[in-house]
Amino acid sequence: QVQLVESGGGLVQTGGSLRLSCAVSGRTFSMYAVAWFRQAPGKEREFVAGVSYGGGRTYYGNSAKGRFTIFRDNTKNSVDLQMDSLKPEDTAVYYCAADRLGGGSPLRKYDRWGQGTQVTVSA
Repeated sequence: QVQLVESGGGLVQTGGSLRLSCAVSGRTFSMYAVAWFRQAPGKEREFVAGVSYGGGRTYYGNSAKGRFTIFRDNTKNSVDLQMDSLKPEDTAVYYCAADRLGGGSPLRKYDRWGQGTQVTVSA
């Protein structure tokens, strides 16, 4: 069993950067794919980026490609999301989620979730 805690959210201006971190507790972290999702008010949850449990594969949603990068550090039990060139439409609550032995794909079912961290991008 793993637990996930997000951090790093906040308020940033358009064009700025933020780095979110997902700390994962549990000795089996290396067996879990981790992905970032986001949900804006009134909108459906959206896949942002994912990394496989081995770290060899990454996936990005269309809105993240070219601007966001996902990093996995198995020595620190964490998965970070570096977000650059932020836009007002990136404003959302960002969640990290885990999938045992998954590949990080948006098509997988993620059954362990953090509480989320708010990201607000001002115009």
